[in-house]
Amino acid sequence: MRVAAIQTTAGPVRDANLEGAAVLVEEAARDGAELIVLPEYFSVAGSPDHLRRNAEALDGPTVAWASKLAHRWHVRILAGSFPEHTDPGRATDDRLHNTSCLVGPTGSVEAVYRKVHLFDVQLGGVTFLESATIAPGQELCVAPLDPSSAAGGAPTAQLGLSICYDLRFPEVYRILTLRGATVIAVPAAFTAATGPAHWELLLRARAVENQVFVIGAGQVGALPSGMPACHGHSMVVDPWGTILAERVEPTPGVVVADLDFAQEVRIRSELPVLANRRPEAYRWSDDDTRGKAESDQ
Repeated sequence: MRVAAIQTTAGPVRDANLEGAAVLVEEAARDGAELIVLPEYFSVAGSPDHLRRNAEALDGPTVAWASKLAHRWHVRILAGSFPEHTDPGRATDDRLHNTSCLVGPTGSVEAVYRKVHLFDVQLGGVTFLESATIAPGQELCVAPLDPSSAAGGAPTAQLGLSICYDLRFPEVYRILTLRGATVIAVPAAFTAATGPAHWELLLRARAVENQVFVIGAGQVGALPSGMPACHGHSMVVDPWGTILAERVEPTPGVVVADLDFAQEVRIRSELPVLANRRPEAYRWSDDDTRGKAESDQ
């Protein structure tokens, strides 16, 4: 399977962002990509107030754009993420969700993931409090990349969904793998402050420890006020930890790579890390309330 990671520098205007991203999607599709992954906040970027003013529903302009292009080019598009209005049934406050949608070749939405881990940190004396604007999602998500094959057995490829800061939480990626993911996407706006030390390291670690392909699609350069500058270096990593393709230029663009699922099967067979797990010996530490409750049962 040929895949592509799109790298963008989003501005404050949605229509301009989508127009620019469409050019890159076309480039990837013409190069034979079957799955195209876009970055976090690729269609709308800016301050918390700007995100609120430009929040949309699942049937809003970002997903409609992805649906049109996926159908036109007969590809799957992971619409990296966009600010989504929350359903009153899912949240009790007025925060948004940071939402990613997988759109299939027919233009239909095949999976929805809402970012679970929120970027509440202090970097270089600057505080980022994503949870003030974004409500965390509550569900992880794995989607078949060939739904038509599911009826006759397990699909040959399944996509695990994650977003940016999730990358620092290895349990997410292990759970996605145990649920059948063979490829995991990481749409991101990884900061220029942490990216040089951590972005490649974490992408390759998640790939190696779970023996999956990882697609990291990042924003790059200066984003609108209210968001940090971003590292870029979008890349595709194989289950051995080898970088198959990377965009080193600090500009928008496309990286394309071919995924060899036979290689993935071979690695899992020869180095059976997943089969050698010992879940009966694993315990959460006592400072994790959910883990403590489970260990007490």
